[in-house]
Amino acid sequence: MERVEEIAGSQPATSAAKLPVSVVVAARNEEKNLPRCLDALRDVGEVWVIDSQSTDATPEIARTFGAKVVQFHYQGGWPKKRQWAMETLSFGFDWILLVDADEVLTPQLAQEIRTAIRASEVDGYYVSLRMHFLGRVLRHGDASFWKLALFRRGKGSYECRLRSQDASMADMEVHEHIVVEGPTRRLHNPLVHHNVESLSRYIQKHDEYSNWEARVLVQGERGERELVPAFWGTQAQRRRWLKKKLYAVPGSPVLLFLYRYFLRLGFMDGVPGLIYCGFQAVQMFHTKAKIYELKTRSYGARSEGN
Repeated sequence: MERVEEIAGSQPATSAAKLPVSVVVAARNEEKNLPRCLDALRDVGEVWVIDSQSTDATPEIARTFGAKVVQFHYQGGWPKKRQWAMETLSFGFDWILLVDADEVLTPQLAQEIRTAIRASEVDGYYVSLRMHFLGRVLRHGDASFWKLALFRRGKGSYECRLRSQDASMADMEVHEHIVVEGPTRRLHNPLVHHNVESLSRYIQKHDEYSNWEARVLVQGERGERELVPAFWGTQAQRRRWLKKKLYAVPGSPVLLFLYRYFLRLGFMDGVPGLIYCGFQAVQMFHTKAKIYELKTRSYGARSEGN
């Protein structure tokens, strides 16, 4: 099973000026993105960087910013990185904020969070992402979305859509979503999301994501906390419903590109918009091809057994 290898860094800050939340940053070889991310978190109560044996300077950079560094050793199955952190680590504050290493907390969002967590009747908040891709903010093509990134400790956890997983599907939650027990609201200010360090890295990560998605669509397990696909549900539920329907349509990767690039005005984001919409369609094609591969292997195994 996974284990804690090291914890180093400062104790939870108690200054009244600090934002009283525990931030969890998932990382692996993020030396280029991490300084920008952690610099924006200087005024947060505590920061935990959950690293996956990075071979670059990620752990050292995290320590220089006063973050607590924990090594996560993934050996397959469930939980994955962030859920494991929420189940294992001793957080110093009542609210948890999930931030990726390529995301940046803006001063405006930090101030909004400071006000929002005073509301005793709310247990979680959705935060939108302002997508930066190849040096440009993407405003079209369905590039922006909401994620439930801020919630009370003990009130939120990731849905588990597949227990039989391995490292080829990434050691971090891919398209699993946080489910909160209690009322939720939306915050107005976005997280800034720098989506691409390099196209090579982007392609590599999304290859792992398509491995996971293909397995989920073929062998997925309905958990009690799983978000149910629903057209009239949350954005995540609606996207899941549409994706499930679209995967059954022949030529769906081409349809997805046409929808994002033309109907959702992705062409207005210039060349980055074209590349982004194209990559989304290519990932769907990869996933469908891997679904075919999994089904072919399964059929072949059954034929050999007869």
